[in-house]
Amino acid sequence: MHSRDVFAADCPVRPIFDDITSRWATLVVGLLANRPHRFSELASAIGGISEKMLSQTLKALTRDGLVDRAVTPTVPIQVTYSLTALGADLATHLVGLVAWVDRHTDRIHEAQATYDEDTPVPPAVANRRRGGA
Repeated sequence: MHSRDVFAADCPVRPIFDDITSRWATLVVGLLANRPHRFSELASAIGGISEKMLSQTLKALTRDGLVDRAVTPTVPIQVTYSLTALGADLATHLVGLVAWVDRHTDRIHEAQATYDEDTPVPPAVANRRRGGA
């Protein structure tokens, strides 16, 4: 195993890390850990993701060897996405992360509320937090 300095800006691990730790990639891998999905199923299941972002995420995960893209020559063509062995291995680690977040969500929300009460917030940031433009 090679030792890499993941904290260095030019580390070759960084782009891979970016691919697998994006919020969309985490959600895609999480869904695919259960079973293969078609593109439309993934789009429907992941609230808030655009088709463009889903497509980009799937391409990055496929390029990294984590997702397999299987095309069935029907009319219309069916494309099914599933995890590779490498992707399934990643998913086992993500399950732990998801469980950790679930266990600690209340504590994190409390910390955020305390921070927000004690920290002046610029109006533009406050507006975004409320869901404004």
